[in-house]
Amino acid sequence: MESRPSDPATAVPPLTDAVAAALDATTVAEIRALRDDFARFMLQYKFGMDEIVTKVSILQEEFRELREYNPIEHVTSRLKSADSLIEKIERKGCEASFEGIAAAITDIAGVRITCSFVSDVYRVFDLLTSQSDVTVLEVKDYIAEPKENGYKSLHAIVEVPVFLSGGSVNVCVEVQFRTIAMDFWASLEHKIYYKYERQVPQELLDGLADAARTAAALDADMERLHHQVRGEHQVRGELPVRRTYDV
Repeated sequence: MESRPSDPATAVPPLTDAVAAALDATTVAEIRALRDDFARFMLQYKFGMDEIVTKVSILQEEFRELREYNPIEHVTSRLKSADSLIEKIERKGCEASFEGIAAAITDIAGVRITCSFVSDVYRVFDLLTSQSDVTVLEVKDYIAEPKENGYKSLHAIVEVPVFLSGGSVNVCVEVQFRTIAMDFWASLEHKIYYKYERQVPQELLDGLADAARTAAALDADMERLHHQVRGEHQVRGELPVRRTYDV
């Protein structure tokens, strides 16, 4: 989720006069129709993403104004670019229709919520997914079960209704929940893999694994201190127990 949001209306380059002149009228009309359909398709995902961001922003403001502390550090969002979407279509081998893409690719729109502590990750997840118009389709808890490289985060695919002039459509959005330490580690890991084009030397992989363990220990210690400040008991190194999810 490192790429910046693209403007759905300009995701497909406009036709130039030279290109248009070289095509017959039927072909030009078909290309323009495809461009408009693609823009409409991507806008639905942008609106779904905006719905989630708005919900989280409301929670943030409530916490800031009315609660003891705000567990949400920051929120980012991104919409897949046209090139990134095409690459994933080819990689997954899914049907090249809007219906096929929507069914096979669930991370076209993405929101990342960075929280202060591990317990806050689960708390914010519960607050967001308990809302009546948010349907949880899938959860992958990489905090309870980290990836082999040390990656930790809580991933959820949720569905929200988007109300358009022609009626409502349900849109999938991938939401990632993580702590500051997890986010820092993931950002570093992404940069290293990008620099080495995913052919990362073993020495660096070992270093990343060590850093992941350090980040996890930091999360545990900060969680303990947080509970201590709030007058709550927590054993050193203890983190919230493994969760189960109703999907």
